[in-house]
Amino acid sequence: MPTASSSSYAQVQLLQRQAASLLLYQSVLQDEVGIAFLELLQAIRYTDADARGCLQAYGSYFHALANQQQTWEDYLIIQILTAENPFTKLAQKRDFEALPQALVVAAQHDLQILQSLYECSSAILSEWVQGVGHLAVSPVVWYVEPEATTTGLVSSLHHCDNWAELVQELANHYRQCGTGLFAQYRALRWQTGEFIGIPHPDPVKLHHLVGYELQKDTLIKNTEFLLAGEVALHVLLYGTRGAGKSSLVKALLNEYSHRHLRLLEVTKSQLQDLPTIVEHLRDLPQKFIIFVDDLSFEEDDDAFKALKVVLEGNLTARPQNVVVYATSNRRHLIREFFTDRPTPKQNEEVHAWDTMQEKLSFSDRFGLTLTFESADQNTYLQIIQHLAAQSGIDIPQQDLEFQALQWATRHNGRSGRTARQFIDFLKAELSLLGGNPENQD
Repeated sequence: MPTASSSSYAQVQLLQRQAASLLLYQSVLQDEVGIAFLELLQAIRYTDADARGCLQAYGSYFHALANQQQTWEDYLIIQILTAENPFTKLAQKRDFEALPQALVVAAQHDLQILQSLYECSSAILSEWVQGVGHLAVSPVVWYVEPEATTTGLVSSLHHCDNWAELVQELANHYRQCGTGLFAQYRALRWQTGEFIGIPHPDPVKLHHLVGYELQKDTLIKNTEFLLAGEVALHVLLYGTRGAGKSSLVKALLNEYSHRHLRLLEVTKSQLQDLPTIVEHLRDLPQKFIIFVDDLSFEEDDDAFKALKVVLEGNLTARPQNVVVYATSNRRHLIREFFTDRPTPKQNEEVHAWDTMQEKLSFSDRFGLTLTFESADQNTYLQIIQHLAAQSGIDIPQQDLEFQALQWATRHNGRSGRTARQFIDFLKAELSLLGGNPENQD
């Protein structure tokens, strides 16, 4: 069986041994790109007669990098910065000086190995493939332009001659930014018992939202408490549909994610897992808003009991890096029926009135309740004008307001959601008409 040339063979063999000797950072090479890299090394080392396997392995490696839109070097650094292993997990919780020496030495060992792999660039691999495949030209090298400004630890890794020297800086990074999914994603959801990253969260910004300024300012202040490590309150955002309650919570993520805020979406059907979720988040360096949208309960709902434990606490201390922000169209979150109300003839429960009061007062267990009333005409038109200006819609104000009021009458009434739907429709229509508002209703 033909093999690589003696020089490339020895280098490939060394790289394979190094990769196999990783003590902590094995996960760096266990996804699509890392696996493709290792398989390419193997194919270069043991080239078949017509080099077909080697060429296919290079194609898989190129495809994996193109999928990630990253160079091999950038990929490897990002994997290091987000890796989960005993060193990175403990570094989140302790100062560098308090880490076990064996972990630090093992991390330095791995960093030296990973730097050797980093230096095996796509251009070098392409040349090796050309040589063992006896190709006239080397295969295309995957490349993307680097970002204009690369700062901090990423820049240090790109320019440092000895990565082992950066072990303390790396530990400080984990302490501040965390690891794994919570370092990779700003928004996540809890689904079937695990955290799932959301690659493209809603881009809504706080300055997009008009109206309800008091509610907005109060929620921002409470979120600032959370980010500062102070005791923040759980919040219920209650009120009419379409008022922008959910958008306001999502906008907080886009405002504060650079301060390590994370938004975790939990559906009502997953609320029974809430105590478990909170324990997962307790010791992490990030700050978390658990977001529960459109909240309401039926009687004897297990989800109600789980949320109650988180809101009121139990023997376990409440973590200061987690709050619950819930939205609801109902002021009283548990459905109440007239048959629930105690009467002189009721004999099913001695303290029926206490039971009903517990239902009615559940929303009071949130530290803050922010009420979003239906938008009046002036507020609705204010939102319309603000969104129109943001969207670059330039038509006479009288025409804009007339069309907006007609839209509200024909559709879902006056609300922030209705205003956004109208502006999106109008913008698309004007775009098709070349900006000419004539012949519109």
